[in-house]
Amino acid sequence: MELLCNILYDTIYHSTPIILCVLGGLFAYRANVLNIALEGMMLNAAFVSVLVQYLTGNIFLAVLAAIVSTMLWGMVFSALGISFKGNVIVIGLGINLMTLAISKFVLKIMSLANISLKNIGAADFKIDIPLIKAIPILNVISGHPLITYIAFLAIVFVGILMYQTKFGVYVRVVGENEDSAISLGINSVYYKYAAVLLGSFFCALAGINLSLERMAMFTGGMTAGRGFIAIAAIYCGQGKPVVSAGYAILFGVARALAINLSIYAGPAAGMFDIIPYVLMVIVLAVVSYLKSKNEKLRIYKL
Repeated sequence: MELLCNILYDTIYHSTPIILCVLGGLFAYRANVLNIALEGMMLNAAFVSVLVQYLTGNIFLAVLAAIVSTMLWGMVFSALGISFKGNVIVIGLGINLMTLAISKFVLKIMSLANISLKNIGAADFKIDIPLIKAIPILNVISGHPLITYIAFLAIVFVGILMYQTKFGVYVRVVGENEDSAISLGINSVYYKYAAVLLGSFFCALAGINLSLERMAMFTGGMTAGRGFIAIAAIYCGQGKPVVSAGYAILFGVARALAINLSIYAGPAAGMFDIIPYVLMVIVLAVVSYLKSKNEKLRIYKL
């Protein structure tokens, strides 16, 4: 029972930043703008939030600085990729490399291997839910930081925003047929910018959750490919909020299993770290195969 509870708790724990990146990347994906910079944006927020908290001791300034700086990266991506029609893949990779380099440079200047907060700890951010924390199995829902709960509620919010509002409809129209959208008087550039910036905001929350809320510290490259896993989840879920978030949770399950089972693995424990990434490769291969098969079947019927 204890092992099961640990796995379920860790699933929620490890799914959260991926879910937030997925929800952010969905809008750019549906607007036909592939945002490869999810990884860099999340890393930027993780770094800035901890750095500002370390320098000022003000949690409000730390969160605000992380969100604003990440959205500035979103503006850079949008300006170069949308307004100036640059290659979004190259621009995204450039942002990923720049944010990683900037964080390592600042750590080098500060003569630190990592930034560890002394005046605040991860336990300070955890929220215990009365009644639920005393119920077996269900108690895994309790004891998470605020952004974790926001992430799971945001799945519903994003679904409504995507399918039940004018904004979501226009984003999808721009992504599916931009020329038709323009002919209808829709400002495609505006909706592409809005989609990318909304993604930047969610990536900022993911970075804050990853470093400040969960660990109260920052280490170089701590995002560890989560942004790319989010892109894979979006692709597998075909840009649908609930399905794509489901693939993000699948990664969380794999990560939780890897961590908890490695306890019993002895010297081979390090091998379990590759399980989540191998799983995503397998899932991508299967989804790609099924999509190709369905497309061929559709063409054959025509």
